[in-house]
Amino acid sequence: MDPERFRGSTAGKPIRATGGYWAFVPNPLPPDLVWSHGMVSMLAEAERGLAALGEKGSDFAYPQTMVQSFIRQEAVLSSRIEGTRADLDDLYRYEAHPAPDRAGPGDEIEVANYVRALQYGIERLDSLPMSLRLIREMHARLFEGLSGQHATPGEFRHSQNWIGPPGSTLENAPYVPPPVDDMHEGLDQLEKYLHAPSELPGLVRIGLIHYQFEAIHPFLDGNGRIGRLLIALLLRHWGLLPHPWLYLSGYFDAHRQAYYDSLMGVSERGDWEGWLGLLLEAVARQSEEAGACLDRLERLREHYDLLFAKERAAGGLMKVLDFLFGQPMATVRQVEGGIGASDYKTAQRYVQKLVDLGILREITGGRRNRIYRADGIFDAIQGTLDV
Repeated sequence: MDPERFRGSTAGKPIRATGGYWAFVPNPLPPDLVWSHGMVSMLAEAERGLAALGEKGSDFAYPQTMVQSFIRQEAVLSSRIEGTRADLDDLYRYEAHPAPDRAGPGDEIEVANYVRALQYGIERLDSLPMSLRLIREMHARLFEGLSGQHATPGEFRHSQNWIGPPGSTLENAPYVPPPVDDMHEGLDQLEKYLHAPSELPGLVRIGLIHYQFEAIHPFLDGNGRIGRLLIALLLRHWGLLPHPWLYLSGYFDAHRQAYYDSLMGVSERGDWEGWLGLLLEAVARQSEEAGACLDRLERLREHYDLLFAKERAAGGLMKVLDFLFGQPMATVRQVEGGIGASDYKTAQRYVQKLVDLGILREITGGRRNRIYRADGIFDAIQGTLDV
């Protein structure tokens, strides 16, 4: 790491580590922020978008069920930033029948683990405060069942890491996080900041925390995904969004280089406005996109409600559809459990009726482990349906 690139930064300082290499140690939060008119305007737009999304989502018939699709969107897109190739279809296929299929080795497992880590974090916040312990527990679930480079799931690193292209070393990597002792001190300061009272807007605090976590880089692997998980958790934990409908990683993935560059800009130049501006833009744009997705799903649900109006089992069919809005690819057994059916045959009858109506489609072609896909719901989620 070239220390000269970080000399003038107000966000931290380069230090010479025991091994002779240079590393960057970020200053404790919060920094002294300069509020430009542009930043104030972007914050207002992001807050309006987030409030509108929260209101729209809460009006949906079954927000707790609906949120499952949004969690999986975030999981796919956040994991894609780190190089996985599994898409939403791959993830649902794997969850319906846990066996790697079309994506790269282990990709579906990594994305499914992201879903479990986020769900675990949301549930755990009911009994455990936001803390380093919770971060470690989520990390353990993120790498559950994986091996090799993921040898220390749930543990902060015991050795130095670095960030750079393949072939980088400690000496020439663009960025080297704090050495282990400084890392632990930085994490302790970050945990204190999580719990400290603050007059800063919640979205700004989240931006500060995400940068600080990435700058400390406390795990050997998975720092980017855990850092983005923290954004989703803090939005809900601080009451900025009642459910995790916001898949910010969609924006970060589409503007990947700008995302990396803006985080590095803080370390190199103390450019907080560049990073916070990108985050606020992401919140505003993804709030619009998520709101449009909810609109499409609501229109689709109304369409199905009319379609079932003359069906004798309309109530049961709508119950299955509401389950499918959260999980649009499933087996009969999953439908049975998802709707609390009295027995397997009842769920099977509902599924077959939806197949006859053209709403569900069997996609395996086999006699066993059959998986059904709700194409209309998938299209609505991915923005290709005009209802």
